[in-house]
Amino acid sequence: MSTPQLSPGDTVRLDIPKITRTTLALYAGASGDHNPAHIDIDACEAVGIPDVFAHGMLSMAYLGRLLTDWVPRDRVRAYRVRFAAITPVNSAPVCRGVVTKVEDGLAHLELTMSLPDGTVTLRGSAVVVAG
Repeated sequence: MSTPQLSPGDTVRLDIPKITRTTLALYAGASGDHNPAHIDIDACEAVGIPDVFAHGMLSMAYLGRLLTDWVPRDRVRAYRVRFAAITPVNSAPVCRGVVTKVEDGLAHLELTMSLPDGTVTLRGSAVVVAG
């Protein structure tokens, strides 16, 4: 993979397939995160949560995939996220990235993951070698 020449305003998008209960169960097994909030609807309902929701780290992984599909991993210098809202089961989020500035050979990116209704569930930033 070659590094694209990045310029301010460049954007990228990654459409995530619907996050199903199977997705959550598989991620729980792979990650070792078996928190009932992510896999047990009965446990959720018992504490007033209507249904399970995606693991925050699963969302972070999707946003990371957007980044590493865009630029090679060895060009990533920083990657940070902040969780903003839950990602409900059966949602199909969209990950987006935009180059905000290029300075001293480094591109600064703003990253988001949002639901189809526009709710941002994850905000992030990254710094990558510009090209």
